[in-house]
Amino acid sequence: MSEYDWTLMYVMHDALRRELEHLAKVTAREDDDPRRLLAAAAGWELFKVSLHAHHTAEDEALWPVLRGTLAGQADDLALLDAMEAEHAAVDPLIEAIDTGAEPVGELVDALATALTAHLAHEEKEALPLIDATLTPEQFQAFGQAHGRQVGPDAPRVLPWLLDGVDEETVATTLSVLPAPARTAFDTQWQPAYKALERWPAS
Repeated sequence: MSEYDWTLMYVMHDALRRELEHLAKVTAREDDDPRRLLAAAAGWELFKVSLHAHHTAEDEALWPVLRGTLAGQADDLALLDAMEAEHAAVDPLIEAIDTGAEPVGELVDALATALTAHLAHEEKEALPLIDATLTPEQFQAFGQAHGRQVGPDAPRVLPWLLDGVDEETVATTLSVLPAPARTAFDTQWQPAYKALERWPAS
């Protein structure tokens, strides 16, 4: 059994996978310019904001901490190298989707392949290593770092993150928020998200 509760990690990963499917559908359309569609798509913006927050928190508050503990353990350090390299491969693809000259469909396929493989790699190999290595204080610090990265985007990101998630997980996720934020989620953030057209209608 896992030392720590990684529910939110899996919720984030599943949300990213969910949006990759929408992204593929939009960029497969032949009736419009996919870059124009994406530029106006709230779903693409939320995907980028959430992924950046997630990866930045790991790059700043997870991998360096683990490196300090795992110094001299070549196999474990190689895994951390792979995690960082996989992160680094994603950003140029996102930038190229927005501004590059390459066909968008090919870039989206490359992004989906790279990110899906990274998420699976992290879940299969990195999480067990993290679980066995991180102290409770470090685990808490990572969670706080993740919260800071989401920061002012929380009213948009949290409903996006919890879209389609079971009620128990939603309640667990929101339980760490102060009472005014939980109220705002129910009365403002969630209704605003539900009214949002994340992706262009097909």
